[in-house]
Amino acid sequence: MPIIVFHCLDGERREVDAKVGNTVMETAIDAGIDGIVAECGGACACATCHAFIEPDWMAKLPAVSDMEDAMLDSALDRDDRSRLTCQLEITEALDGLEVVVADNEG
Repeated sequence: MPIIVFHCLDGERREVDAKVGNTVMETAIDAGIDGIVAECGGACACATCHAFIEPDWMAKLPAVSDMEDAMLDSALDRDDRSRLTCQLEITEALDGLEVVVADNEG
């Protein structure tokens, strides 16, 4: 089972077991990670699951779709590491993925 490492808003580092086929957002919600709000439930219709991906992992992720890119435009503090966690499906290759939770309630 892959491990996803969340760097939380309060500075805590949490390693969470993730189920292959789920999304990073679902993993965060199931683990009670503060800051991943997911108001739309994972439909890529908001940006409340916005997070920053550690640079070493960016090339291992699928490209940002046009829809995700449009939703990220409404995210607070968007940068080159920004992704919507609802669009990141867990695979074995993502074992150890480092995710920095954004302030999605600001």
